[in-house]
Amino acid sequence: MAGKLYIVPTPVGNLEDMTLRAIRVLKEADLILAEDTRTSSVLLHKYDIHGKLQSHHKFNEHQTVNLVKERILAGLDVALVSDAGTPGISDPGFLLARTCAAEGITVETLPGPTACIPAIVSSGLPCDRFCFEGFLPVKKGRQTLLKELASEPRTMVFYESPYRLVKTLEQFAETFGPERECSVAREISKVHEEHRRGTLAEVAAWYKEHEPKGEIVIIVAGAPKQRPTKGERDTREDGPANGR
Repeated sequence: MAGKLYIVPTPVGNLEDMTLRAIRVLKEADLILAEDTRTSSVLLHKYDIHGKLQSHHKFNEHQTVNLVKERILAGLDVALVSDAGTPGISDPGFLLARTCAAEGITVETLPGPTACIPAIVSSGLPCDRFCFEGFLPVKKGRQTLLKELASEPRTMVFYESPYRLVKTLEQFAETFGPERECSVAREISKVHEEHRRGTLAEVAAWYKEHEPKGEIVIIVAGAPKQRPTKGERDTREDGPANGR
């Protein structure tokens, strides 16, 4: 009988954010796949988890994915974790999940920590509808994508390196407009958690003077609704009457 693939979210900062179910699954798994075994070892040690740990990251996943699939088909229960958050969300995990699902293997994803949800809820910007963009392309396709997003009406969520934060905010201000509202969440759930809110121009200026460190999530307000011009309003108002 085939085993299961468990996708297990891990804390983005505070190690106390582990769920009881996640701890149980990791203890019971026959094999734990980790993005960085050194990082995951700290978490496993805290919760007295001694399962077999194996490296699974973006540099080796194409070579190991079929081997892992065969071990699950042979009956092993495998748990996948990343360094922080939910595997597959800007982290390794998609390829293994897709391969197992295509093979008919049960893929069970536990709910749990992810950086984008606390960031958008804390931002004060609309969070009933939003789009997650993750990390933008560093070079090729970056400007094209930004121009496409300039008219996106939903709140937008981005991940970014602290080393590129100021440049990215300045590019956003240039493309979306300097008065577009935003929030930068830094070090979520850690001791030095910070949320800096304001316009893109204001927040970019702040981080020019205060060097950012740690994990970064940028929340940007969607494009404002365009008010119809006088000619468009007249057309709308005249349209129904003319059609009767």
